[in-house]
Amino acid sequence: MKPGSVFVLTARSGDDLRALQEELSGSEAGKAGLRAVCVVTDLGQKEGPESIVKAAVEASTEEIDHIILINNAASLGDISRFTKDFTTMADVDSYLSFNFSSCLCLTAGILQKFPQRPGLKRTVVNVSSKCAVQPCSSWVLYCSGKAARHMMFKVLAQEEPDLRVLNYSPGPMDTAMLEEGRLRTGDPSLKKFISDMYLEEKVLTCEESCAKMMKLLLEDNYTSGDHIDVFEV
Repeated sequence: MKPGSVFVLTARSGDDLRALQEELSGSEAGKAGLRAVCVVTDLGQKEGPESIVKAAVEASTEEIDHIILINNAASLGDISRFTKDFTTMADVDSYLSFNFSSCLCLTAGILQKFPQRPGLKRTVVNVSSKCAVQPCSSWVLYCSGKAARHMMFKVLAQEEPDLRVLNYSPGPMDTAMLEEGRLRTGDPSLKKFISDMYLEEKVLTCEESCAKMMKLLLEDNYTSGDHIDVFEV
């Protein structure tokens, strides 16, 4: 990161955000001028995307030459039930509001505030999943949300030729989300598959997957809108 670069970090947990902010401030990049701005908000609420866009605008300067938006916020939803069990629209609407609608509105808000201009490179990353292109029994909400986002960003790449759009599938990572999948998945075969990944040590660390994503972004030779899996890098 160049000196003077700014990270706008967002999450619902203020304590975790501030801990990351302190870690970045104490790093070599932080000592060289990297700044971290924290936005504690819930992307499932209307004010969520708006507050992030506002913070990004306030943190930017006229000298900005590259803006990168990484859409990582997501949830599994209820993975203990199957498609035929979802008869309450409110449950589905709530899930899609957080996992799809907020992503679309945040991305649109950033693109409006940072329009195309000479000297400004714009990159948008969708942290995707193999579930965006492959069905998983009892994960109907998650697969549907990821598939919708996958197509949304492919459309965006077609609409905005100057944008660099990447659908990045980070693979199975050692996170609370995957642990939730191991414990709560309704489909027995999928549940066993996830457990076996842990036993066979096929689960990646976040650092391993992030390094692959950064490699893609730095080399910048992918086709905009492509869906690229971590194991393809």
